[in-house]
Amino acid sequence: MHFQRDAVVFLVVVVLLSSHNHAVEAARGLPVEFLPGFDGPLPFQLQTGYIGVGQNEEIQLFYYFIKSDSNPQEDPLILWITGGRTCSALRTICQQIGPLLVEPVKYNGSLPRLQPFPYSWTKVASIIFLDLPAGAGFSYATKFLENNDLLAASYAYEFLQKWLIDYPEFLSNPFYVGGHSYAGTTVPIITEMISNGIESGVKPLIQLQGYILGSPKTFPNQSNYNIPFAHGMGLITDQLYESIKENCQGDYTNTNSTSLHCQRDLQTYQQLIESINNKHILEPICLSGSDSTMASLIMLPGQKSLYHDLYTKLKTDPFLVSGLQCRDEWSKLSEYWANDYHVQMALHVRQGTKEKWQLCDESLPYNSIIYNTIPYHVNLSKKGYRSLIYSGDHEMIYPHLSTEAWIKSLNYSIIDDWRSWMVEGQVAGYTMAFANKMTFVTVKGGGHVAPDYRPFESQVMFERWISYENL
Repeated sequence: MHFQRDAVVFLVVVVLLSSHNHAVEAARGLPVEFLPGFDGPLPFQLQTGYIGVGQNEEIQLFYYFIKSDSNPQEDPLILWITGGRTCSALRTICQQIGPLLVEPVKYNGSLPRLQPFPYSWTKVASIIFLDLPAGAGFSYATKFLENNDLLAASYAYEFLQKWLIDYPEFLSNPFYVGGHSYAGTTVPIITEMISNGIESGVKPLIQLQGYILGSPKTFPNQSNYNIPFAHGMGLITDQLYESIKENCQGDYTNTNSTSLHCQRDLQTYQQLIESINNKHILEPICLSGSDSTMASLIMLPGQKSLYHDLYTKLKTDPFLVSGLQCRDEWSKLSEYWANDYHVQMALHVRQGTKEKWQLCDESLPYNSIIYNTIPYHVNLSKKGYRSLIYSGDHEMIYPHLSTEAWIKSLNYSIIDDWRSWMVEGQVAGYTMAFANKMTFVTVKGGGHVAPDYRPFESQVMFERWISYENL
């Protein structure tokens, strides 16, 4: 870990020196007032643009900046990093915490429609949604460059410095870094780089207050907690769970164990969960579009009107209102929309820089080199920064048990013990707060990226925390 931290410090120095040598200044983003597929002018302030980073600005990072609906002069400013190593910020904007929603209907060949999303986090905060790393979303590089965790974080830090130079009116706003899933790796590193820059007097001075992480990737073998989670959810029997504990001796990811009993138990476990959706264990997995049984799993006859009433009254998951077969089909609509020429023109995308926009470009080269970010959390906690860590309680990618475990390992005193938090008289999840200014929250009924499944409750959670209110 000392090597990793030294590498971070070195990268910060390189970023700061190189940023002063750039001959090209970042250009302030351009306003977007209308978007194809959305009726009328946008009911919020959106700007998009590119900022060049790296040596000779060979990396051009694309961003969407959405001002707070409330008081952008004083409300918090957030740099948001989308989960997935090479995923675009667009899904975060149009399906999770942004002010737009891709209408969840079956694709018919025409341009997907957009509608206002009432549970956006931009109601109380201004958010910079960044396509990171180079090659993700509409970001691009003018020549082949390596991507890894430290480089991505350093480019994000350089981006932020240049962005604030272009938007000096936000220099006094409270600032946070946020993200979900794989951003559990990059967000703590970015936050520490900012903190180190502040301590070194690097300008512009950023008003860093803390960071926000949803279902974060944090440490190796995090999937060890999938088996206790599966047991607690009734997916495996007590007998199998006890046998796995005894035969595998706590390492449930070691499929090469010399113990034949361990291998047998893990094989049985895999067979039992192979048809479980690990993003949300109550949802069906995505099968082919021709599978006629999927529709019955999602939408029973007459169910649409019932869920429409629930959506209106209880702010439930908008996907349940749709006639789509699975959530991945909903995500695919973003690709149809973002690859439309008129959409790209409206977003001020530089033509010819991307052959095809992809939600997540798995072909991009990216090396994961930081496997444990707990030391970053420790360091940021010592410096007194706030943090909000939340998990959906029905996901099995990075289950809430794993997040609770690494938070517990920090060994900070509990100042608000495990209790339910309420929304409109209903239990919305459970929470615990610690002396290091860290708040852990579960979102009841949520999956991987809780706002995907419980947008209203997630918005309430965020608004209370960002406003220093008790959950």
